[in-house]
Amino acid sequence: MDDTPERKGPSRRGFLTGTAASGAALLAATAARAQTAPDPLITEVQPWASGLGEGVDATPYGLPIKYEDDVVRRNVDWLTADTISSINFTPIHALDGTITPQGCAFERHHSGAIELRKEDYRLMINGLVDTPLVFTYADLERFPREIHTYFLECAANTGMEWAGAQLNGAQFTHGMIHNMEYSGVPLRTLLEEAGLDTAGDLSDKWIYVEGADASSNGRSIPMEKALDDVLVAFKANGEALRKEHGYPVRLVVPGWEGNMWVKWLRRIEVTDQPIESREETSKYTDTLADGISRKWTWVMDAKSVITSPSPQMPITHGAGPLVITGMAWSGRGAITRVDVSLDGGMTWQPARLGKAGDSKALTRFYLDIDWDGSEMLIQSRATDETGYVQPTKDALREVRGENSIYHNNCIQTWHVKENGEAENVEVS
Repeated sequence: MDDTPERKGPSRRGFLTGTAASGAALLAATAARAQTAPDPLITEVQPWASGLGEGVDATPYGLPIKYEDDVVRRNVDWLTADTISSINFTPIHALDGTITPQGCAFERHHSGAIELRKEDYRLMINGLVDTPLVFTYADLERFPREIHTYFLECAANTGMEWAGAQLNGAQFTHGMIHNMEYSGVPLRTLLEEAGLDTAGDLSDKWIYVEGADASSNGRSIPMEKALDDVLVAFKANGEALRKEHGYPVRLVVPGWEGNMWVKWLRRIEVTDQPIESREETSKYTDTLADGISRKWTWVMDAKSVITSPSPQMPITHGAGPLVITGMAWSGRGAITRVDVSLDGGMTWQPARLGKAGDSKALTRFYLDIDWDGSEMLIQSRATDETGYVQPTKDALREVRGENSIYHNNCIQTWHVKENGEAENVEVS
């Protein structure tokens, strides 16, 4: 084969290199060209091309098209006694990319989502500060702001899976997560505005953050974290926060469990010790096999899940080209690698990252294969920039037992059957 510079077209070697990121892509193209009978959707004029569509003012705030009306948050009725203090789940199986639309990003409430006008909003900073301050919403908008994309994961995400395969669907096993672009003011800016000289040595100081809802949800955060990357946010994905996500202002605590991301943020107190509130003692601790609970387990470790194929996203096209995709994330930094197994962890192959991993944000991965129609036990395994590798269920249980419902970042297995259907199984 002549690969000299004078050649105007691509060489055969160059063509194969450029197009065969996977043989499946070539097969897919071949399949698309294999039409033999006339297709009326091509050869006949369709209704949508025979008249006028809606005008530009038909929906002043755009809504999803009706054909995607199954892509919604879902609750599990028996999970809690009442939806007022409950959770619903992001339809991660039906999404791609990394940004979660606010309209389908999961909710967790302790006393229901409240309505609080911007005009009525107040944020107080008190405690060991030089000057106690109260900010209005308009005050916050005047401070220099930053934009960052982070994932928020409930500490109980995948919690039902400690004792074995329980819930049949990625939405229910891993859907207590979303990933948004937040705009807001760094918390350190507001703390510095109040002044921290009174607090003295900051190495042993804490802040206590509290929400405005009836549950008065509050959490203690070490000052080191507060002065690092915590954000007081009032926009998500470019628009105002939704009511269920803390409108008009919430706290963003990158990489740490979602309960610390206090919504409807009303008070920040600088203290010389943690408060030991209800939400950090009776809950959000990890009870080990001996009955002793781990405390202050804030960071969400590296984790991943295959979202398609999965129980809610079966393979419907039969054997042939197949895109396996999912999400990976780590509260300790960026995802650097995701490996995928088709045989329950006996062998692994590297997946392709949709783009370089962002720190403390979701990373999308893909593995393009040519599926022969046989059964698969598919798994994904994430590695983050610290070198931490996502563990198996057995590895977690060996250290933590099965008493906890929090911080389960185990490798998830889907059993894909010959007919393309998938179910949640355990392969430790």
